[in-house]
Parts: sequence; C-alpha cells; structure tokens
Amino acid sequence: MVLRPWGALQDQESCTFRLYCPKASQVEVVLFESYRQPKGQHHPMDKLPDGSWTLELPGEHTGKYYGYRVQHHPDEKGLLKPPPLLADPWSTQVTTVNHYQQLPKSRITGPDGFDWKGDTFVIPPEQRDLVIYEVHVKDLTAHPSAGAKKTGTYTGFVEKGITGGIDHLKRLGVNAVELLPVQKFAGFEPPFEMDTQEGFRNTWNPYGRNYWGYMTSFFFAPETMYASNGSNRAGSFTGDPVTASRELKYMIRELHREGIAVIMDVVYNHVSQYDQNPLLYLDKQEFFRTDEEGRLTSQSGCGNDLRTESPHIRELIVSSVEWWMQEYHIDGFRFDLANLIDRGTISEIRREAQKINPNVLLIAEPWGGGYDPTGFSGHGWSAWNDQIRNGVKGIDPIHTPGFIFGKWHYESSRESLENYIRGTLLHQSNGRFHHQEHALNYLESHDGYTLGDFIRIALDHGKKDTVYQSKTPLISLNEQELKCARLAALFLLTAQGIPMINSGQEWGRSKWIVPENPRDTQSGKMDHNSYEKDNETNYLDFTEIEANAGLFEYYRNLIRLRRQSPQLRQAEPHEIRFHAYQDALHITFEIHSKYRPKETMLVSLNGNSHNEYQVHLPDGPWQQVADAREVYPDNPRSVQESVISVPPTSGIILRKQVS
Repeated sequence: MVLRPWGALQDQESCTFRLYCPKASQVEVVLFESYRQPKGQHHPMDKLPDGSWTLELPGEHTGKYYGYRVQHHPDEKGLLKPPPLLADPWSTQVTTVNHYQQLPKSRITGPDGFDWKGDTFVIPPEQRDLVIYEVHVKDLTAHPSAGAKKTGTYTGFVEKGITGGIDHLKRLGVNAVELLPVQKFAGFEPPFEMDTQEGFRNTWNPYGRNYWGYMTSFFFAPETMYASNGSNRAGSFTGDPVTASRELKYMIRELHREGIAVIMDVVYNHVSQYDQNPLLYLDKQEFFRTDEEGRLTSQSGCGNDLRTESPHIRELIVSSVEWWMQEYHIDGFRFDLANLIDRGTISEIRREAQKINPNVLLIAEPWGGGYDPTGFSGHGWSAWNDQIRNGVKGIDPIHTPGFIFGKWHYESSRESLENYIRGTLLHQSNGRFHHQEHALNYLESHDGYTLGDFIRIALDHGKKDTVYQSKTPLISLNEQELKCARLAALFLLTAQGIPMINSGQEWGRSKWIVPENPRDTQSGKMDHNSYEKDNETNYLDFTEIEANAGLFEYYRNLIRLRRQSPQLRQAEPHEIRFHAYQDALHITFEIHSKYRPKETMLVSLNGNSHNEYQVHLPDGPWQQVADAREVYPDNPRSVQESVISVPPTSGIILRKQVS
C-alpha cells in the first residue's frame, strides 16, 4: 500500500485523518459503517498551525465510509457554503450515485492483497518505438460485435478469444493504449432543460451525460462504472470501488503481459462542474483561480480552473501521478489542457515521476489559455502535435482541408510537411519540438470528426448536414475516400515521432448519431463531439471492418513494417534526404539510418489528386514493401524499373539491401 500525505490512513492500531482546510472554523469526521447508512458518528478534528485538521481514531476501520462536515468562519468572505457532507479529495476509493450531485462518500482502505505476479512498467526506453491506440474503456467491448461477456468493463477489455478488447489490439499490432479518463468522474450532468436547486440549467446536453469523463471528481480513485458490477442507470449506484480497483489492476496487468503499455488521460486543470466536489467547498479562493471580483475563471471552458500553483493543489497533482504509477503501474499520462498547469508543477511532475520510472511518458495537450508545445518540450515532455494533423488532413473538412486532399492548410507549406516527417523540429518550418520523441503525431483523436468522417465531408461537403436514416450508407468508404485514408496512414506512420491512432481509425469508422434521443436536433448526422453519448454512436462495431477490410490490413501491416524498421521511427534528421521536386504535393525521401546502415528506405507520398508522380530511383536493387493499395513487409516485390509511378493520392515504400 502506497502512503499518501493526506486523507484517511489506516495502520495496525488506528486510522488517522488529515484534511487541509485553513479557513474552516470547525471540521468533523463523519464515520459510517456502510455507504447506505443515513446517519454517521461525528468526531471533531483538531486544527494545527499549518491550517490542516487531524484526527486519530483507535482501532481497525478499513471498509467503513466517511466524509467531512465543514463549517467556515463567518468572517471569511468568498467561500461557498459546504453541503452537509464532503467526501475526501484524497480518497482512493469512492462510492457514488448516478446523479449530477453524485452524493459521494469516501471509503477507508487497507492493503488489497492484489497479486501483480511480478508485473512492472513495460514502456520502452526508446519511446519512439511506441504505436499508441487512444480508446475509451467501454467502447472497446460495449458493442455486441466485440463478443465480450463483461461488456464495457475493465475485465471485458482483456477478455481472451473475442473480436474486440485486447485481442483486437494484438491483431492490429499496437504496443500502447491511451485510455480516456478512468479517474473517478462525474458521469451525469443536470437533467436537460430543468432548473436545479443550485441554480444550474442544462441547455446544451440533451443526454445529461458526461460519457468521456473529462470532469474529474477524485484524483486518486478509479471510476467504478467500468467495474463488473458497475451501472450507468440513472439513480443507481455507479459501482463498487473495491471491485473497480481490483479489476483495473487486473486489466493493466494483462495488458502488460502482452507488452502493451498503459497511458492514462488525466484532467488536472479543472474539476467536475456540478457535483459536490470537495475542493470547491473547502477553499474556493485557495484552490481555484478567480478574477478580480472573486469569480471562478474559465480558461478551461468549464468555469472552475484549478489553481495548480497553490502548494496544496500542486502536492495533490504530483501525489496523484505518483499514486497511479506505484499503485496501478501506469506507464504514462496524457494531460488534458496541460497549458493551464503552471510550469513549476509541470517540472515537479516530471522530476518525481522519473524517480519511479525513468521511462515514464508525459504527454501534454499543449493548449488551454495559450499554446506552448515548445515549452513542454523544453521541460522534457511530449505533446500532441496538431501541426502534423493540420498539415496532413486540415482543421476543417470544408474550409481548410490539407495535403491528402491535394490542398494546403493555411499554416502549411512543402517545407513544413518535410519537417513533420523529420519530427516537427525547432529551427525548421513550423517546428515545435526540441526532440523527435516529443512529437506525439496524430490525425484523429476523441475530439472532432473521425478521420473517416473528415474525409467523407471534405470530398462531399453536402454530407456534413445530411441526415442519414441508418449508418449503412456511411460504413463503406468509396475508392477516393480510401485513397485519402491510406495516404494519411502512410504519412503518419512514416513520420518521426510517436504515432497515435484513435479507435476505429484503422477502418475509417463513422460516428453516426444514433436517433434514440428525440431532443437531439443533430440525430442522424455525423458527430464531431460525442462526449455525451453512452450508446452506439461511440461503441466500436467490429462488423464494420469487413466493409473496409483493405484499410484495416493497410494499417495493420504499416504498423508491422514500422515496428520492424528502426529507420521509420529512429532516424536522425540528417539521415532523411528529400528529393528535388516540381510539384510541392509530391514528397519523396530516402532514409539512410545508422540503425540499418545496409538498408536504405525510400518513401514517396503523392498528395496531388489529379496527377501521378514519376520517381527516379537511385541505383538498386530495390524492393517494394508498400503501394497504393497494400503493405507487405514480409513479402517484398522486386523492382526492376529505374522509374516507378506513384498514382494520385497515394504513396509507396521501397527498401534497398546493400551487401
């Protein structure tokens, strides 16, 4: 059991409670035998000079529930009146109800006895060896096509012998998963078009759900909805925290057994917005950023930005990262809106995390109140590389399409596209990073349209607002759409840096808004922000792979080729030589790498949607391992010609063996 500096700490003789609440006039621990017990025993706490409160209760209390009853001094201005019971922000297990308030109670924990069977971190020392798969825990097994018995759960995620889950990851060949938030979050928002007792009125979310989880409530506790006894039914218990903790550890252990690293998406820039979040009621002024009039700021877009520079909040964030690494063997973290985290905390996260695992992967979403991927790179962090995303596919499918459509995103040029291939490095066009491994390259994430839908709309603008009566017309990509999808995959997986693909990207899936909610005016369209939908809009339907089986195999074999070829992921910038060109949409480059000194690779990418490109090959012999339709790393095809054609919207990969 890893000890934390705050919260409820049970040892052999007693349980000690510690809470930081310097402006309170009185604090009590309220102890319950079970979550359902309506009234608990009240135990006054003692205030210490540093503003903390403490209480030691003799005896064994593991398994009991508790919360704090807090009263603020009437002279303290700008503080919110706490509800009758506050859960502990440092608690590692929490029980909640599926309601926007959550009504949380903390559980006192002891050693859980989980057998890790020698498990440890599996992230490689060379992080450029990673291929990351971003996925929601539930999406991977919730659909019947996944074949899981424990659908949408931690245990279902690693069921063997099924179509979805871990077996799909193994078939695809990725070696890391980036999980959407699994820290305890507020899964329900206030009911649609109803006024709450706190004065909220939900006018934006007809589903009243927060499916993705970017509203963290408790930074040390696992989400219980994905436990085998979890529930998403309104008003029911969300799930058992003991089961959730044990099953999440089991899931991580089983992923590690297959050599798959686990990266957590974490939200430390704000907290859940509508529930009884303890930090907000303990000390709004100390723990949150406010304007000159004492109002909560909203650079996060959520109306309650955490003051990460506060010593206590900094301690909470860093301790949380340490906790997940030590207690759950997490290999890395992706930090939501990381630019809202102060740089002192950023540095301390890296320093303390690397003491536990020198290879830990720290990924910033480098915006939120600004944009600073270069600054994160200077602190030794990786960051989501929106530059390669924008240059290759564009930002908006109608107004700013990119290279794969034969167009130029307004920030991009031939020189910047070449730099994306080198690693999006500083001192070159649109460069952002000090080192290649800091470029977390992606074309699709949970945010925005899927890459498949982006392509559908970019090639036919009318599809953006078309209402489809079923998903059937959207499943199969037509030939031009497939060309764009394959070219995008080629660019992504031959660029230096760490590639990430989003779940379903490998078959060009569409997020069609299932017309099950009559209050959703967008039903039947393609979705660009599905955060609120716990339904088949998000769930992965694995039967769709058959419709675009060639694209799935293209991704699968590209990943295989990348992992077999260190030149495609570990080449130094000077080892990549670009050919001269007449058309800026034709990019051809050779890689002469120290890792394979006797093997040169040649990649040619043709973004021109009308003209083919003639590549004049240097002296051979050359073998082709990828063309416009297939990738075949284990069955290369001999190339006899000195000139090879690259069709419009396509690419090729060749390699040359030197004896």
